[in-house]
Amino acid sequence: MKKYVKLFIVLLSSALLTEFAWAERADKDKPIHIESDHATVENASLTEAVQRISVFTGSVLFTQGTLIIHSDKMILRENASGLQSATAYGNLASYRQKREGLNEYIEGWSERMEYDTKINKIDFFKQAHLKRTQDQVHGEHISYNTDTEFFQVNNKEEANVKSNKRVRAVIQPKK
Repeated sequence: MKKYVKLFIVLLSSALLTEFAWAERADKDKPIHIESDHATVENASLTEAVQRISVFTGSVLFTQGTLIIHSDKMILRENASGLQSATAYGNLASYRQKREGLNEYIEGWSERMEYDTKINKIDFFKQAHLKRTQDQVHGEHISYNTDTEFFQVNNKEEANVKSNKRVRAVIQPKK
């Protein structure tokens, strides 16, 4: 049964990514803008050995080029080299980013998002949804690479936890 689920995920990924494109590449070179109702910053004197942790709460808006994340709370971790990760929490937190060279967007929602800027990966946890045009997938955990647009969907948040939930996908016919 597990091999059929893995095969389904591979086939689904292939079907959803028939028009191979990446997230907007220029976004990485754009400044990050954050708005919120409240913010706290720890370790303001940043060094390579000391990590800065910033917590933003209340209607958080994170933008970097075409990348937009809305959440109730966001925790940023950065070192002297720059932003390392952002964790967003919400009911539901949302993600949106333009696809490179296309007038299309990738959109995602979940209760928690973990964005790793070093490997360009976003993990969506709990009530996770990912949508490209009219195609969409749902699961408890979606791992999405913003460079390659490869994603993996699981019906459980953690690999060793048993779940009776199912991965769901909607693939629209191409016209």
